[in-house]
Amino acid sequence: MFPIKDNIPTDRFPFVTVLLIAINVIVYLLAIRHGGSFFSGPDTQEVVKYGAIPYTITHNGAHCAEFAQQTITGTQPIGMFCNGQRLPDGTIAHVTLGGSLPTWETVFTSMFMHGSFLHIAGNMLFLWIFGNNVEDSMGPIKYIVFYLLGGLAALALQVAVGPNSTAPTIGASGAIAAVLGGYIVLYPRARVLTLVILIFFVTVIELPALVMLGIWFAEQAIFGAVGLTNPTGGGGGVAYFAHIGGFAFGAATIKLLATNVKQVTPRFPVY
Repeated sequence: MFPIKDNIPTDRFPFVTVLLIAINVIVYLLAIRHGGSFFSGPDTQEVVKYGAIPYTITHNGAHCAEFAQQTITGTQPIGMFCNGQRLPDGTIAHVTLGGSLPTWETVFTSMFMHGSFLHIAGNMLFLWIFGNNVEDSMGPIKYIVFYLLGGLAALALQVAVGPNSTAPTIGASGAIAAVLGGYIVLYPRARVLTLVILIFFVTVIELPALVMLGIWFAEQAIFGAVGLTNPTGGGGGVAYFAHIGGFAFGAATIKLLATNVKQVTPRFPVY
């Protein structure tokens, strides 16, 4: 399901939401300029350098890098290894990727890095549809604080679930999940025009925000649980617990910050 628009008007232009989208796009373009391609995203070097790696957060001073094995056909990546980890037998060469950014910096830089065009496009779509109303409800200053704290809460849960993970966490989806959590509390009865794609069946329908975002959250919880019970087969590289953590933070804190909550109209206005 992909949101197209909602039926909640805004009183003010969402400057912070637009600024966040612009920053994410600029960072993506700069990242692929240093290595990668427009559709497949930045290369591993950029992801490792600017992504937040749980192992480095929970092991003070650790540095992680991707190691590769030199073969007849070229250099083949074999995994991420960090200080103190024993390299696998048979490693005859290695390539250290990434930089030496302090861990605390990657906590923030990771929020603005994306792995592919589809990754950033989906995130920015959700941020635009739902972020403008959340920003309007609390004003620009509180909104940027809410957004960043949501991203930190999202990463915190992801790290808590997998403190020894060496997979870099990147993307704005944790912070955006906080926006979604806030939106569903403020406007559960809002209507969201939604594109639904089921294999060969494609349609556009109106859904209550409670239904659409509720389904989205249920998917994150299910896939996250599958990843816990089957670490080698579930997850697919998606930080589901970051989504859960961000969403829970947004839902729990939105009422402390929102002072301008709109009345919800039952349907989209007809002109």
